[in-house]
Amino acid sequence: MTESDPIALFLEWLAAAEAKGINQPDAMTLATASADGRPSARMVLLRGADLHGFRFYTNRGSRKADELRANPHAALLFHWQPLGRQVRVEGPVSPLGDADSDGYFATRPYESRLGAWASDQSRVIESREALLARFEAARQRFADGDVTRPPHWGGYLLVPVAIEFWQHGDHRLHDRRRHTRSADGSWSSQLLAP
Repeated sequence: MTESDPIALFLEWLAAAEAKGINQPDAMTLATASADGRPSARMVLLRGADLHGFRFYTNRGSRKADELRANPHAALLFHWQPLGRQVRVEGPVSPLGDADSDGYFATRPYESRLGAWASDQSRVIESREALLARFEAARQRFADGDVTRPPHWGGYLLVPVAIEFWQHGDHRLHDRRRHTRSADGSWSSQLLAP
């Protein structure tokens, strides 16, 4: 594990997880923190990774979005237990533009697009029935099937400044390599003790 391009290595590991048949290999823990440093974490889905960074989408009124506005830095964790692998990613996060958010939103299943209109994610609701009523109202509003992206929903890009690869090893002698990005965009790496 000495590759000098950590994005390419990440994509190789993700492809290996997909080839292994791991359920939702694109699932990742997203850790954020409030302005006063209180952390929180949740599972989200990776919706693209390349030289620019790691993309995910959510309701921009959610707790995670509130925390990203207050403290625009986050960490991601991928765990592919059947392969004995983990990848940790850290970096600043910024909102993606409308065109990118519209493009991805259009690929979501019809019901998921309706759900984005129905849910005020992370906010207190009066009942499950009220949520279902909002979903049915959205279904009526978009009965023609053309569900536009809600203005409160969109994408984010985490630009990695550090990526750590962890490979299981016998006797707890795991292989850990941390790649860090310098200001000029080049990567350096260090082997870490397990």
